[in-house]
Amino acid sequence: MTSTRQPTGEFPAVESPGIVAGGAASAEAEAATRDGADDPDTTVTDGRAPASYKVAPIIAVLVVSAFVMILNETLLSVALPALMDDLSISAVTAQWLSTGFMLTMAVVIPTTGFLMKRLSVRAVFLTAMLLFLGGTAFATLAPTFGVLLVARVIQAAGTAMVLPLLMTTVLALVPISKRGLVMGLVGVVISAAPALGPSISGFILEHWSWHSLFVMMLPIIVVALVIGLLFMRNYTEPEKVRLDLVSVVLSAVGFGGVIYALASISQIVEGEARLIPLIAAGVGVLALAVFSTRQVRMHSRGEEPLLDLRPLQVRTFTVSVAVILMGFATMLGTVVALPLYMTGSLGMSTLDVGLTMLPGAAASGVLGPFVGTLYDRVGPRPIVVPGMALMAIVCWLEVFLLDADAGQGLIIALNVPLGIGMAMVMTPLMALSLGALPRDLYGHGSAILNTLQQLAGALGTAVFIALLTLGAVVATESGAAAQVAQASGVGWAFAFGGVMTTIAVGLALTLRAIPAEQGSAADESTQAPAAGTA
Repeated sequence: MTSTRQPTGEFPAVESPGIVAGGAASAEAEAATRDGADDPDTTVTDGRAPASYKVAPIIAVLVVSAFVMILNETLLSVALPALMDDLSISAVTAQWLSTGFMLTMAVVIPTTGFLMKRLSVRAVFLTAMLLFLGGTAFATLAPTFGVLLVARVIQAAGTAMVLPLLMTTVLALVPISKRGLVMGLVGVVISAAPALGPSISGFILEHWSWHSLFVMMLPIIVVALVIGLLFMRNYTEPEKVRLDLVSVVLSAVGFGGVIYALASISQIVEGEARLIPLIAAGVGVLALAVFSTRQVRMHSRGEEPLLDLRPLQVRTFTVSVAVILMGFATMLGTVVALPLYMTGSLGMSTLDVGLTMLPGAAASGVLGPFVGTLYDRVGPRPIVVPGMALMAIVCWLEVFLLDADAGQGLIIALNVPLGIGMAMVMTPLMALSLGALPRDLYGHGSAILNTLQQLAGALGTAVFIALLTLGAVVATESGAAAQVAQASGVGWAFAFGGVMTTIAVGLALTLRAIPAEQGSAADESTQAPAAGTA
């Protein structure tokens, strides 16, 4: 039969067989899907679940699980002083609780494209949830720093698997006409959850010990696991793909080395232990170059790469991801730098810091679904450009307005628009970037996006802290008091955020919506024809 489906996004190649991302169907299932699906009650087509699937509980449990896991990533940001006192560790050692988490995420996420093809959806979900649950339980009972660090690594492994699963499930089961709304919920996970971490952490630490940070997550994860096992369906058929161990090692060395070097920027700036981070950066960059070359060659030989890099050939995907990364780096840098400024320069308590950060995070979370609905109607550019411009304006205002005499009200007044801008950027671009790919690359596109987000998060955090520290040192050497010097440093940090977001505005102006044919084709449950067929 003649298909009306056009190639999705801008990807030049014909889509390979497979009903959805993360797994391919048999030849018979592919033919049945192309011909209209003999049994619509049991067949998944791109962007449409069969009637027998309860999609809402599946998406809801993945959103809740991912929200808790991403929240956990920044939960310890204001708890480090308490951990240092209780566990008798230095600030550099305590920072490894965050660095180790990011390192593990960056190492595991590139393998999720393979895992989503090799394992069933239920198996990936169960593995991820059990890893996070086990890591959280260990952290709750951790008597020493070593045990707590291992627990954080286990948590990170589970988190790395859930994020790509959430994104590919949305793309597989949600029609494109509703995708923006659902991606709004995913945007809440990506943007609001990290910003909420310091607020929740500050409240808990005001009343209980740091162990309670992990205790409060346990029941939520247990309930999500039970509900997920009840409703999660296997919408893919696992393939017997081979795991390229050489690529795994290159990926681990490459991403691990770069993130370790980024996390050590403050030490490099301060002149401490420069050699090891610089060597790690060089080795990491070299390993990533070899890794990328290997993935391209494996695909050209007809072999299954660990991480298919073809999504980077899609301009809409690449530009969208670049804008996301600049916004995410600015947001995560703000989440870390503002609490340091409020405690060091303004003398605010941990609880006050948390309460000050809360409105911005809440604004981002509440606005996400509304932005998603608007995206479904007007497309990306009318939302993303004003959102990123708002973030840029806020960053430059923070450079000039935040000083040693700034009040809590001013910080809230600046942080709320920043959260709103982040929601306007993250929600549309999550839908646009992955929606521009052929369905068989959803899993790999999601893995690329999530891996690069870890690098962006590490970059934003490290550079913001390094510039804050460097600015404070320069001000101190000029004779400024400690509080004034800290305020001067935060201006340096937000200047970096201002530069990044300003560049991102220019990139956002080049974005365009996914062609309408893609949505209509999904609704008609048709597939792309093979090369040369009508």
